[in-house]
Amino acid sequence: MVCVEFHLAGYNTNMSIGFAVLVVALLLLCNEWWWHGKKHGEASRKFVHITVGTFVAFWPLFLSWSQIEFLSLAFVAVVLVSRQFNIFKSIHSVQRSTWGELYFGAAVGLVALITHQPAIYVVALLHMSLADGWAAIIGHKYGGRFTYRVLGTRKSRLGTLTFLVVSLAILVGFAQQQNIDLGIWLALIAGGATILENVAIRGLDNLAIPLFVAVVLGLVS
Repeated sequence: MVCVEFHLAGYNTNMSIGFAVLVVALLLLCNEWWWHGKKHGEASRKFVHITVGTFVAFWPLFLSWSQIEFLSLAFVAVVLVSRQFNIFKSIHSVQRSTWGELYFGAAVGLVALITHQPAIYVVALLHMSLADGWAAIIGHKYGGRFTYRVLGTRKSRLGTLTFLVVSLAILVGFAQQQNIDLGIWLALIAGGATILENVAIRGLDNLAIPLFVAVVLGLVS
């Protein structure tokens, strides 16, 4: 009986990891097909950023923390190989120098090391996927007339405002779901994450923002 239960547990574990890998692979392949057809470099990169990031944010619902950490290492390895051999051209097509996709993969595992609270993990990763992703899309499409530079990088006021609004929405949802009052921390976390989105250049915001959110929420919630 014990052997049967152990076998089933191992089978379920393999199924969960296989499901996670399959969904990410399908999203990457669909995006690659889209990029080759349309050549919309920034749009296709942000499609991956938002869809894969949002899916990964909910990994704690069906994966263990050790499995998430393992998949993070695998993701980083795949990105390094892809960059070397230019396999997934769509996610490497950005014109500016950036390691955002590598930091993206690293953040998945590092946030899992920082917190074992699923709700905090979700919020931290959604900041990377939704807040940062939509800020880039809105800023790129509509913010051209209202720009500024930070550390030599061109930023959009509308994109920055989008990040702040989405961040606040995510944090309010977290506070309501957890039935806690973040008080002034609501503005401080959203404001701090928005500042990081501006100053963390070359894709480092993909790592800095979720780590910042996870650490602060772990301290105050």
